[in-house]
Amino acid sequence: MSTQRFPIARYLMCAGCLALTALSHSSELKQAAVSRNELCVTEGEIGTTRGGQLTVDVSKMRAYLNVKTPPEVEVRFKYLGSTGNEARLGSGELRRQFGLKLRAADACNLVYAMWRIEPESKLVVSVKTNPGEHASAECGNRGYRNVKPRRSRPIPQLRTGDTHTLRGEMHGEQMQVFIDGNVVWEGSVGRDALAFDGPVGIRSDNARLEFELKSGQPSPLAAPQACRADSD
Repeated sequence: MSTQRFPIARYLMCAGCLALTALSHSSELKQAAVSRNELCVTEGEIGTTRGGQLTVDVSKMRAYLNVKTPPEVEVRFKYLGSTGNEARLGSGELRRQFGLKLRAADACNLVYAMWRIEPESKLVVSVKTNPGEHASAECGNRGYRNVKPRRSRPIPQLRTGDTHTLRGEMHGEQMQVFIDGNVVWEGSVGRDALAFDGPVGIRSDNARLEFELKSGQPSPLAAPQACRADSD
């Protein structure tokens, strides 16, 4: 009896492995590569290499996808150091950082997952919410709330020439951020983050980069949206 059960158990385990592999592959297929033409750049500039990679070489860059997708976005990037002509944030702080935008309704209402490079290396998730305000001229740098994670882990020290993958995804108010496939931040961003909705996007401050961007698959009925002139 035992000699008959072992092959069956092993078969079931292998079948389970195949099922997990299929699920993982299916998840990857749900991501879509984002081209430069699919990005609305509201500040700064995004270029392209001959190989088709996206590039940033300006002190401030803000962009979002011009079609609505699920709130998940991934960027594989190579960090190339400082832009050289550094600009301060609205708060007056000088910071080097690169990150993701989720539910980016407008310049005053969105969710961020930012990889801060200097002066301190850390991953920060924040919600910017300003009900009734939509343009930077209205809200400025007000309405930011840094979110404390339920669990987190240290992130790599980013050095010039390093390549990493940063991914953020939301399921309702629950959010996860991954670096190189590992969860580095997990928690609830709060119900106020669900009071608005919008596309995914990216942001950089004082960082030179080459990167490839992926998002969740848009709905077949989703149509490209007009580029808004104002976005944080």
